[in-house]
Amino acid sequence: MDGIEFVLAELGRNERSIEGNRGIMRNGSFKLRTWLRVVSIALFCSALPAIATPPSDSYSVVKKIPIPGQGGWDYLSVDEAARRLYVSHGTQVEVLDVDSGSIIGSIPKTLGVHGIAIAAELGRGFVSNGKTSTVTIFDLKTLKPIAEVSTGQKPDAIIFDPATSRVFAFNGGSNSATAIDAASGKVAGTVNLGGGPEFAAADGNGFVYDNLEDESLVLKIDSRKLTVEQRWPTAPCASPSSMAIDRANRRLFLGCRSKVMAVMNADTGKVITTLPIGDHVDATAFDAETKLIFNSNGEGTITVIRQDSPDKYSVVETVKTFPRAKTMALDQKTHRLFLSTAESDQFEVLVVRK
Repeated sequence: MDGIEFVLAELGRNERSIEGNRGIMRNGSFKLRTWLRVVSIALFCSALPAIATPPSDSYSVVKKIPIPGQGGWDYLSVDEAARRLYVSHGTQVEVLDVDSGSIIGSIPKTLGVHGIAIAAELGRGFVSNGKTSTVTIFDLKTLKPIAEVSTGQKPDAIIFDPATSRVFAFNGGSNSATAIDAASGKVAGTVNLGGGPEFAAADGNGFVYDNLEDESLVLKIDSRKLTVEQRWPTAPCASPSSMAIDRANRRLFLGCRSKVMAVMNADTGKVITTLPIGDHVDATAFDAETKLIFNSNGEGTITVIRQDSPDKYSVVETVKTFPRAKTMALDQKTHRLFLSTAESDQFEVLVVRK
């Protein structure tokens, strides 16, 4: 019961007392005492601090999916059409039913796996293998390997560009990107980046964007010509490590190790604004329907930011997860988030939703 409700209840109680004691009510001093009592209660309640209650629509960890085996982890990817979740885990990719959370298979012998790219219309998936400097191509239905393609040194982030039907593997050991024709599995060319790449995003119109974390730059790459068209500084964002894109509004969202998220115009490279986020961000995701941007941070939080308009943003909440849960995938259909971490040597996937 809050202060106002308490006062109203008190007024009601006194009214009932008054009705039962009409004779006493004729006494002016009693009425004065009753009035003073109610006023005192109201003043007391107004001085009490407000008790904050968490909003019912907040995000939280609702499930933990344990996965057997040891080894490190990196990116996760959701195949929304097939309802599968791909999870990098040591020397293989774990494949889960995205709705039930059950493990339905794996893609073995992907040594030092970092990322998984999905080309749904071609029925193919692509895994970047950091230790062997290769990309494994696999069948999305059977999960069986189709081919293995050589890349630059230590491929890390990997994305599919729908405009060219090419897969781009970003090589951390050789500061380059290997472009692979998704249908044939042949290397289409190599892009010299001039710095250490981190995550990337495709706009669907023939351009791919990539963070250079060590240089604090964003590169705009022509995915047809395989040339770097622009090199944009990200200041005041330093060390951009994650990226998501709003294709409709031409906005890039950069998660930066300087504990800010930067919003960049994808056509001009202008940094529109920055907002505070948690420490050690490693993944950013944009929900096109809810207009929410999620930044997963290694400290054990997710910073949720709302897009109020293409140029205006606000921090909505900070969701508590678990330490080292810094990589993340978003299911656009259910608006759930999936994060990898480990507790007491148990590897697991966290499910986060409202």
